[in-house]
Amino acid sequence: MNLFADLTQFTVHITDHIALVTMNNPPVNAQGQIFHEEGMLIFDRISDLDNVRVAVLTGGGKCFSAGADIKGRAGVVRAPGEAWQHNRRARECFHAITECRKPVIAAINGPALGAGLALAAACDILLTAEEGCLGLPEIDVGLLGGGRHAMRLFSHSRVRRMMLTGLRVSGAELYRLGIVEACVPQADLLPTALGLAREIAAKSPIAITLAKHALNTIEEMSLRDGYRFEQNMTAELGKYEDSREAMLAFAEKRKPVFQGR
Repeated sequence: MNLFADLTQFTVHITDHIALVTMNNPPVNAQGQIFHEEGMLIFDRISDLDNVRVAVLTGGGKCFSAGADIKGRAGVVRAPGEAWQHNRRARECFHAITECRKPVIAAINGPALGAGLALAAACDILLTAEEGCLGLPEIDVGLLGGGRHAMRLFSHSRVRRMMLTGLRVSGAELYRLGIVEACVPQADLLPTALGLAREIAAKSPIAITLAKHALNTIEEMSLRDGYRFEQNMTAELGKYEDSREAMLAFAEKRKPVFQGR
């Protein structure tokens, strides 16, 4: 049974414990109601799939995601409550990626703007093609938003410059700033992302799930509280066979065989 067969603005292909999630809403993967609903569904389902250990998110075509569907919104008068519903769907789509129990790698194949930047920032590890960029163009199209997501990636001054001027930060500059792990030619982007995904998928799925849970939880904690939580997660991991197998494999100088239990 293909759990993702009915998608209209995404495709999902699962191979060797890796889910390749491709945004497929041409020409620029603009985000509207269907996009957000399908995005939530995909990453919530990935959380529950034992045959997926890591996901890669990328864009079809030349754009990662140009953000909100401006053309679809221009001139539209929303009925009472519709704006709140839209806002809720958008933020929950991004949170579905952050809160996904499996790590998500962003393979930024082109511009990631506004809500597209938010999608990328919601991911755990970011890679970009040379054609990729991040930007907040809302100031020029009658919108606001995205600044808080950008603050997870950029400095105080850079976020304000981006939000107040619409500056786009190129792939090469993203790599120089340490925002992304690699900036590669377009042809190398997916192979690089999938190679990293395979490296993660080879680890204990229990350890990876607990590690992501810990990272999400401690992000806004104090040093003392955050480290205490990590220590508790280490104790939790120690209850599983995978933890004991990892230690034995290290001591015996062999490759571990993880069972996910």
